Amino acid sequence: MRPLAIALALTLIASAAVAQQPAAQMSDQAIKTFTSSSDVVGLIAKAKSERKEGQALVAEPILLLAPYRAQLEYRTAVGPAAVHEKEAEMMYVIDGTGTITIGGKLVDEKRTNADNLSGTAIEGGTPRDIAKGDFLIVPENTAHWFSAINGTLILMTFHVPRTVASPH
Repeated sequence: MRPLAIALALTLIASAAVAQQPAAQMSDQAIKTFTSSSDVVGLIAKAKSERKEGQALVAEPILLLAPYRAQLEYRTAVGPAAVHEKEAEMMYVIDGTGTITIGGKLVDEKRTNADNLSGTAIEGGTPRDIAKGDFLIVPENTAHWFSAINGTLILMTFHVPRTVASPH
């Protein structure tokens, strides 16, 4: 039943993305609007085999319809904390357990690129234990950090650009 629920959720997300994307913009962007459950199993195996010693995270694309993207995150260790300034991040735990800390302030904050910040940890924030089957969303401009990984944590993450409403 769970694979069906995951497939349904991903299909709904992709459908919503298609409805919101202008046709002219889609034509010159990479598009991948379907990934089967067996493809996801393959992505997990690929991430596991490509992971280098000491590498906390391996990411593989699941779906792409610019500006939206869903990716598989294969996490084996605690990595950097992050803030995505212009996009929310929805997550589904495919397998494993861990702790995510949301909120607070980045420690040793550094600019990663024009839209993202990273840090070595988070001061403050609210820790939440997560496990297979859990869903969560991190609002844009909110610090988040996988502060504990119990073995391997496999996630589907979906980045959602947020637009600011223009004043009328």
